Amino acid sequence: MLIRFSVENFSSFSDRQVFSLLPGKGTLKSEHKTKKIKGVSILKTSVLFGANASGKSNLIKAIDFGKLLVLKGTKSETKIDFQNFRLDLETVNKDSRIEYEIQHNGKNYAYGFVFNTDVIKEEWLYEISIKNEIKIFERNIEKKEIFDLENITKNIKSNEEQQFLKFTAKGTPNNQLFLNEIRTRKVKENVSKIDDLLNVIDWFQNSLKIIFPDDKYNEGLKFELKQDEELLTNFEQFLKYFDTGINGVCLEKVDFESVDVPKQILNKIKEDLLSKKSESIRASILSSKNTTYFLSIKDNDLVFEKFMTKHSVKGKKELEKFDTSDESDGTNRIMDFIPLLMDLMKGDNVFIIDEMERSLHPNLIYDLIDLFISNATAVNSQLILASHESTLLTQKLLRKDEVWFVVKDNYGSSKLHSLEDYNIRFDKEIRKDYLLGRFKAIARFGSRNKLSILNQNNG
Repeated sequence: MLIRFSVENFSSFSDRQVFSLLPGKGTLKSEHKTKKIKGVSILKTSVLFGANASGKSNLIKAIDFGKLLVLKGTKSETKIDFQNFRLDLETVNKDSRIEYEIQHNGKNYAYGFVFNTDVIKEEWLYEISIKNEIKIFERNIEKKEIFDLENITKNIKSNEEQQFLKFTAKGTPNNQLFLNEIRTRKVKENVSKIDDLLNVIDWFQNSLKIIFPDDKYNEGLKFELKQDEELLTNFEQFLKYFDTGINGVCLEKVDFESVDVPKQILNKIKEDLLSKKSESIRASILSSKNTTYFLSIKDNDLVFEKFMTKHSVKGKKELEKFDTSDESDGTNRIMDFIPLLMDLMKGDNVFIIDEMERSLHPNLIYDLIDLFISNATAVNSQLILASHESTLLTQKLLRKDEVWFVVKDNYGSSKLHSLEDYNIRFDKEIRKDYLLGRFKAIARFGSRNKLSILNQNNG
């Protein structure tokens, strides 16, 4: 679960901004909150609103940037690939900062780093609670001893293991995160008692899932189902519930060569699925031609199955099979979200989706969120959206602390604020106020009189 995320000097964010999933003072819709772990309860849902180019997508890109830096790192001798805030001369040579506060496997952590294009200047990991914080490690290139690993090494009895961990830290390149070194250097095979490090890495790798509007491959959306029948039944039920006109679904095995997905992506999915060591885990992937495939491991080999829909045909007893590429964009978008809903209901997943409303009717988006919220009382999962869809702006669906706005100031810097900041009654209909600009998160248009082409045409 994501507790808080802060970002500074990254893309359209100049000064430090904090996106929080901590509940506010409101007591309504208590089922929207998780049960407390170490004194910390978290909201399960949040929606970010804002005009085009306000910074909604940049916030999600910042969250994704940190994830990629942890899991994939930076190539040797190359720059750290990001863009800092460019509209203020003071930020040009200023360091950037990202920090996650997360909840995972019964613990709360604060993990973050300070960086520029050349070097990771600081990195830290703390276990946190309401009352105190415990340092797990710190990294600061300006100190004589760059790494402080004392709280880890004191729990490691083996001198060889201690030395291995210190050697890994000392060998961490300046442009690389220590967590990435822990992950890629197979430290867990050689060092015990590093559960906190592995726990945080696991959150980035297996819990945090980010979906952008144009994602086609997404390296496979992983979910667990033991049998084909369960998969097909779930899909059929959801597709009928959302009134797609689809009467049934089926799977057809296909050859590796016939799958219209880049081979390097398929190989990456295979590697990932094999690492799970489970034949019940599948990956869903959408090809460039809008064909949906399911990938799984059977007998240590990758199995490809094309997902087909079935429709009734007037005058014909048997149902007619269709490729998903024959279905509407909206139906395909729904099918994209069905594995997502399955994973959310399992718990321990954080889905962050940019522009979920693309190709979907507003009522359907509303119902998707409501479906998750109403069925997630017993699970700890999060659904975080960035959206333009104003029909979601209602307190019938969301708490005030679940609604966030992103706006740009006069200097082009993105700012975050919550509906919780406004003195609004719990029964107030807020959509109208939003469209009227009360929350500052709508597009502002200039004067049409200044459009020279219009003046030419009127002359």
